[in-house]
Amino acid sequence: MPLEHLRFLVPGWRDVLEIIIVAFVIYQILLFLAGTRALQILVGLFVLGLVYFAALVFKFSMIATLLGVVFTYGAFAAVVVFQPELRHALARLGRSRMLRLFTPNNASAVAEEIADAVERLSRTGTGAIIAVEQDAPLDDYLVSGTAMRATVSADLLTTVFTPYSPLHDGAVLIRGDQIIGAACVLPLTQFPVTDRSLGTRHRAALGLSEETDALVVVVSEETAKISVAFRGLLTRGLTRERVRDLLSGQAEPALAPGPAA
Repeated sequence: MPLEHLRFLVPGWRDVLEIIIVAFVIYQILLFLAGTRALQILVGLFVLGLVYFAALVFKFSMIATLLGVVFTYGAFAAVVVFQPELRHALARLGRSRMLRLFTPNNASAVAEEIADAVERLSRTGTGAIIAVEQDAPLDDYLVSGTAMRATVSADLLTTVFTPYSPLHDGAVLIRGDQIIGAACVLPLTQFPVTDRSLGTRHRAALGLSEETDALVVVVSEETAKISVAFRGLLTRGLTRERVRDLLSGQAEPALAPGPAA
């Protein structure tokens, strides 16, 4: 066989570049969908695709015809049925890091307000839990509390967590510079916690940080210490300045648990 016929087996630099671009895009899409119900939908469609391919190979004409109809009209049905998920996905895309480069960055101002609030709450020994959304949306946890739409401020956060106020029992959810929910119930960590000084707020902060990439700030009612949970790890005994730096991105969360509170 002439070697010219095998040239397609030797990729050129354009082919390599195209493969890298496609692989990167697919990887980013999977990261984008991770932790959402859309990923489950994608897996379901992949399984249906495998079944359709098997039906064609084994000549199961009825199954192939039915799945062909599903794929033909399924896209229109998906737009209607999964409209909330699509809206959340587009909103999440608008909050992606790449697009943030073209929008004003007010993370520092929000970090200052949150840091001021937790410092005030710490001085008075008032318990609090504040979840700051990153890339993974927190809409699933919003339904358990009270939806809000208010600009983040230290005064408002302090007021929300005032004992015996209607919204003090639960977590505040923050997206960008907006408080989007209060009195929200967060999932408790599924891993054993040996430190008995960690209460329900800390376990809820760990639980949310295990399921999402949110930064969760906790003020202990018992010790008045400030902690931050991220990626399933709890950094404890933080100062106002440290909280501000973590929330504004000027410092990275610790890779190991911090000192005991």
